[in-house]
Amino acid sequence: MQIYGIGNPLIDILAYVDDEDLDRLSLYKGTMHLIDRERHARIISYLKDRKLAYSPGGSCPNTMVTLRMLGVDTTLAGGVGDDELGRIYRDKLSSIGLVDELVTYDESTGTSIILLTGDGERTMNTYLGANRCFNRDDVNIDSLARSNLFYFTGYMWDTEPQKGAVTRALEYCKDHGIMVAFDVADPFAVGRYRQTFLHLIQDYCDIVFANSEEARFLFDNYDAYECCRSMSKLCRIAVVKNGKRGSFVSDSGKIEKIPVQGSSEPVDTTGAGDTYAAGFLYGIANGKDAVTCGRMASYLAGEIISHLGAQFPAQKASEIRHHLEAEFTA
Repeated sequence: MQIYGIGNPLIDILAYVDDEDLDRLSLYKGTMHLIDRERHARIISYLKDRKLAYSPGGSCPNTMVTLRMLGVDTTLAGGVGDDELGRIYRDKLSSIGLVDELVTYDESTGTSIILLTGDGERTMNTYLGANRCFNRDDVNIDSLARSNLFYFTGYMWDTEPQKGAVTRALEYCKDHGIMVAFDVADPFAVGRYRQTFLHLIQDYCDIVFANSEEARFLFDNYDAYECCRSMSKLCRIAVVKNGKRGSFVSDSGKIEKIPVQGSSEPVDTTGAGDTYAAGFLYGIANGKDAVTCGRMASYLAGEIISHLGAQFPAQKASEIRHHLEAEFTA
């Protein structure tokens, strides 16, 4: 299976903070905030005495990178700047054999300042930069046509050009029978685009991922199981992640609960949802049923939160791939 993703390539800037720091910066813990250049500069200035870690990231790219490191053929489309951060990003994709369809613009490469608190939560502050320029004319239809699945996230709805790009891809997939997977990605995005997302799920999507808070915003219900049931009426495979309580997976209306994997306290929850999606789609790529895909996804999510960062080191990815092959695909 070949998977084509359109996303926001971002250089993650990670720093440890406490709740008081978040209050001083007027940030709501555990969510993603879109910021401008001025806000970006203010947060970086606030962190000037902290140790910062840099890593290529972004929600959809994290999923695509993990899939590629597990051996799935993946293509990533999006926008980067003609700058050092953009070159770092391209080097990362090249090093793992991920097909690079990033477009270079006369803008700076986007960044996400990720503030980590002691409870493992992450608060993201995203400056989109060059991502805002990616538009419908930048979608490589020939590449999409060679793919078996198209993947995107709700973050793409925050700019008109990106929305146009994803819409073009969705229309092509619908007309040519290409499977579509959608990660809702952020409760604030649901707050901004709830009706649009419901329309997208019903009209275009085969597989949809949401965490319990996102699902609550979508369906006005605090019960994750009931949210999964509601979503299953709109798409074939519905997934609602419920944190430490596991996740619910529905295939054609039949719902199963998937237990959480791993017992250690989380070091960093950055990318947990992205990695869950990668595990699930890895199962799809290997022809597995939805429940098995959910078990794979839960295992990967449990592994990623045990270390700092949203992507696995090469050696760890190799170990995980061997485990998945032995445990689930033999």
